[in-house]
Amino acid sequence: MTSDTEFKSTVGRLKSRPQFLAVRAGESRRGRNFLLEVLDRNEPDTGARVGFTVTKKHGNAVERNRMRRRLKEAVRQSAGFAMKPGHDYVIVARREVLTVPFAELAAQLSDRIKNRPKPRRSEETGSRKA
Repeated sequence: MTSDTEFKSTVGRLKSRPQFLAVRAGESRRGRNFLLEVLDRNEPDTGARVGFTVTKKHGNAVERNRMRRRLKEAVRQSAGFAMKPGHDYVIVARREVLTVPFAELAAQLSDRIKNRPKPRRSEETGSRKA
């Protein structure tokens, strides 16, 4: 049986505003209950880092903290294992994070981290300006 402290060390935390802003320059992956922003730091020998954003428009402090705790636990239990070393992840919560079943939330988050979104048709072929 492994202890929880082993898993906590595999995923670091983003804490400062410049770190969060840097991740916005990376790719965005939309989920039903959250937005996932991913940045490859090109440092494969360093661990993955994750940050959580819950805006004030999503409720009072109690509700925002509950959303953040649910997301942190989903990362700790399942999604953290899918995070690639040398990458930064910012999870931007939507209001639905409070109501979706936890198992579904964790599965969505893990799936969105593992799988890159398919490019849109216009991105594949470039713009078709005549």
